[in-house]
Amino acid sequence: MSKTFVIGDIHGAVRALEQVLGKVETGKDDTLIFLGDYVDGWSESPQVIDFLLELEKARNCLFVQGNHDDFCYKWLRHGERNKQWLYHGGQATIDAYRGVGEATKKRHMDFLGRLHNYHLDAENRLFLHAGFTNLRGVEHEYFPEMFYWDRTLWEMALSLDTSLEREEYRYPARLSHYNEIFIGHTPVTRIGEMTPVNAANIWNVDTGAAFKGPLTVMDVDTKMFWQSDPVWELYPGENGRN
Repeated sequence: MSKTFVIGDIHGAVRALEQVLGKVETGKDDTLIFLGDYVDGWSESPQVIDFLLELEKARNCLFVQGNHDDFCYKWLRHGERNKQWLYHGGQATIDAYRGVGEATKKRHMDFLGRLHNYHLDAENRLFLHAGFTNLRGVEHEYFPEMFYWDRTLWEMALSLDTSLEREEYRYPARLSHYNEIFIGHTPVTRIGEMTPVNAANIWNVDTGAAFKGPLTVMDVDTKMFWQSDPVWELYPGENGRN
């Protein structure tokens, strides 16, 4: 029986990605869903994309877009250097691309240009980087950038009255459309955690790899998970997004 694995925010840490995937036994029929933010922070963003391009030749991979990926795509395509992006890890990405050939940059731009806003599987499980705002669900979202920027979905789940039943009128409409929702974007280290956190029907698997946490891979059925070492230990002398 095939399995589905979900992978949290990588942020240029190819060493963590290689390490954690080395702990997981995956078959050729299994699916790997990456929740975005492949770049920015640690010093090996180009190597992350190279690794993912090779991985999808051997495995069923689905790549969701993160906000940092959008910034990087706009830089590669148009030369845009958003100040917010530069401050939050973009400069490390620009530095990492020095000496990278134009053909490789084009291949990476093409990769970033084909990322998915979200993925909804046959089990009615939703995978996206951040969240959405439309009460009727992702298919009705008026602002697609919310798929990789919104934090209110996770904030709402954390503050939800756990005694509410899904059938009750007061239960948030956004949460009622999907059996489970898997996100990254907002590190669980903000609430003092370093393993995947469940709130309502949302699983947050961004375990802070951009900062002091590990990179996480989780089996979406069993909720078993694997983690790299804390990423900062794999990049001595670097600050990541700290």
